[in-house]
Amino acid sequence: MKITSAKVIICAPSRNFVTLKIETDEGLTGIGDATLNGRELAVASYLTDHVIPCLIGRDPQQIEDIWQYLYKGAYWRRGPVTMSAIAGVDTALWDIKAKAANMPLYQLLGGKSRTGVMVYGHANGKDITQTVEEVLRYKEMGYKAIRAQSGVPGLEKVYGVGRGTMFYEPADADLPSEHDWSTEKYLRHTPELFEKVRAAVGPDIHLLHDAHHRLTPIEAARLGKDLEPFRLFWLEDTTPAENQESFRLIRQHTTTPLAVGEIFNTIWDCKDLIQNQLIDYIRTTVVHAGGITHLRRIADLAALYQVRTGSHGATDLSPVCMGAALNFDLWVPNFGIQEYMRHTDETDAVFPHAYSFKDGYMHPGEAPGHGVTIDEALAAKYPYKRAYLPVNRLQHDGTLTNW
Repeated sequence: MKITSAKVIICAPSRNFVTLKIETDEGLTGIGDATLNGRELAVASYLTDHVIPCLIGRDPQQIEDIWQYLYKGAYWRRGPVTMSAIAGVDTALWDIKAKAANMPLYQLLGGKSRTGVMVYGHANGKDITQTVEEVLRYKEMGYKAIRAQSGVPGLEKVYGVGRGTMFYEPADADLPSEHDWSTEKYLRHTPELFEKVRAAVGPDIHLLHDAHHRLTPIEAARLGKDLEPFRLFWLEDTTPAENQESFRLIRQHTTTPLAVGEIFNTIWDCKDLIQNQLIDYIRTTVVHAGGITHLRRIADLAALYQVRTGSHGATDLSPVCMGAALNFDLWVPNFGIQEYMRHTDETDAVFPHAYSFKDGYMHPGEAPGHGVTIDEALAAKYPYKRAYLPVNRLQHDGTLTNW
């Protein structure tokens, strides 16, 4: 079998997606997600100008060799653009290989380790009252795990809140919008939020929260300690993790489980966090961490230290990534949870898929491959539209800070 052609498909059904399609001389095709939120065209160019010419004529079944070729052969390793491009290729190749075997991808990986994939949804509100209402709505929909985010009194805009919709998309402007931020107000407000949410839903629903990299290590430690009575499933992205050692300070002061990694690109970004047991969940994704091939390595390292997976799954990842992730989740032995932020009807129409949700769990389906396809004619009706994530400034003096 040989790769005869490959192309990049860019479309924007409610938000921008970059999809790589690989075709073979035996009629089998595979697709992979290569979306990098706010930097989509950089990955598209990397694929079109630098990767695709190197794929033509290669055997698509040699997934490991192609991965190493694209990673080591580039000389300039790692980074979100390179690894998202490699992930697009890798996911498409696994799709082809599973189709050639006429089995769903999870079977090719080694079969299922569980009957379903527990997912969590996003309950957002402009204030505590609205957030509690949204949490209860998700509970009624059958979710066993719910992320709760609330607007903060005195702050005009806070990531992930205030829109009251399941299709919230933070990349919402042609140029970056600016949000204000106050850590002091946030730290006073968040424990009250979870006191009210836990009282409303009872002890059996898993609760999660995203701090979105906005805290210093000691501030994160204080928040984790304040949230201990409410038994969170995890506290996510407490502080930027470029300095992996910073999580040691957080760990010393709280038993609230810690999760991080949605912006990590390789195993090197989380090696110290995992082997020093400074986190409980690793959130690396198929699309941003080099595809299924590299995500398996991260999961295997994590398993040695009883760290579980919790892959990012917001709408900046296409249904192609979700399909691949769910196949991975069904197989991986040290699975923890999967984020599930629902796509819009327009996106689901462009990317028909076999995966499904029921009673708090998802299943990738039994279609050969990862179970997601693309309607190219429909995709063409949604041209690329530039969109940026916001930036954050401290409320008191306008200093640019983490968003």
